[in-house]
Amino acid sequence: MVGGGTAGFGAAVAAGRAGLNVHLYEAGPKIGGVMAFCPGMPWGAAFPCGISIGGLMAELTDRLMGMAPPMAEVRPCALENFGPEIQYDHDAATIAMFDMLEEARVSTHVGTTVIRPLMDGARIGGLEVFDRRGPCVVTPRIVIDCSGDGDVSARAGVPFTLGDGRGNMMAVTLSFVMEDADWSKVFAERDPYFREHAARGIAEGRLHPDLRQLYLMKGFHENTVFCNSVAIRGVDGTRAEDVARATQEGRRRCRQLAEFLRADVPGFERARMTQLGPTVGVRETRRLEGVHRVTGAELAAATKFEDGIVACDNPIDDVMRGDDMTHDAIVGQGSYYTIPFRSLVPKQIENLMFAGRIISADATAFASVRGMPQCMTMGQATGTAAALAIRDGSTVQAVDMRELVASLQTQGVRGIGGASLTANG
Repeated sequence: MVGGGTAGFGAAVAAGRAGLNVHLYEAGPKIGGVMAFCPGMPWGAAFPCGISIGGLMAELTDRLMGMAPPMAEVRPCALENFGPEIQYDHDAATIAMFDMLEEARVSTHVGTTVIRPLMDGARIGGLEVFDRRGPCVVTPRIVIDCSGDGDVSARAGVPFTLGDGRGNMMAVTLSFVMEDADWSKVFAERDPYFREHAARGIAEGRLHPDLRQLYLMKGFHENTVFCNSVAIRGVDGTRAEDVARATQEGRRRCRQLAEFLRADVPGFERARMTQLGPTVGVRETRRLEGVHRVTGAELAAATKFEDGIVACDNPIDDVMRGDDMTHDAIVGQGSYYTIPFRSLVPKQIENLMFAGRIISADATAFASVRGMPQCMTMGQATGTAAALAIRDGSTVQAVDMRELVASLQTQGVRGIGGASLTANG
């Protein structure tokens, strides 16, 4: 598994539990993906139609809720067209994820970069890997690319679209937490987006013009406020220099916003900024070309694919590909769609799958399917499929989709394979 975000975590645990010899390579110092870059980011989209998607997402949540004291809870989202979300203690979640990887006997390699695939015809014959000891080559039977940017897949020759196909990518974000705020005052505001305050700050030159709406939400711990407002446009997340530039610009805007909140927004008078992300969170770069490309029209029709592997009703959460953010509903209330396994499989390479935000999808569909719970379950599906392919000696394109869906149902994934999304499955 390449990449230790939520998708890589799901893939590694599922494959390890299936008895495979699993190696997870993560370039950063810890797993969790966007959790590592945006401390405080809630898990949204885990409850389409108010029901848990199940699987590893539900298991991880249950572990956190079962701690003493509980380290997670389900709350309604204050933003438009979003359902319930899971708020959790970031450090407890990271520890729990590492525990689950250990229990599944996954060999986890942090600080390790997969440089490039070594092709053997229509297969990946090896991966060139680099850590502090130097380069080496590993020879996997199956490769699952969960890297976020699809580096391995792109270098293996999988076609891709960058952003919306016209070069526009969603803005990157740098987040932080305000501690010692007063919830009773902060969230007494009538407008959940604090637009009047933001307009005043922009007019006075104290806030960046892109801060027309402030995304402030209750953190997991009392009187902490998660600030996910600072978005930087025009950043290509595949270019290290762009990410560095955006991160420094984000730091300036975060400090400016924190000072504005303390001075102007009731409830922040005694608050202080903490947990500033170490780098920006990147939402969108490459979207790979799979056997099936999911479209916004398919999702709007609430399509439940025969090979659907996870349910979702997330809105079209488009963060500033243009000038604005959108949270437009993609399906009617009480409805949902599923994400097909074929959108995680390339057309040609026989032992490669991908999961997470590099899914094969058009720009509209991508803006809905990219939630962390869905990414984790995409990973769970590819890890399960890897075990089936190795067992049968087949290509990933030839995996029995009915058996895959049935196996995921056995693992507690809900709302797939013709089953209704209900509390009982």
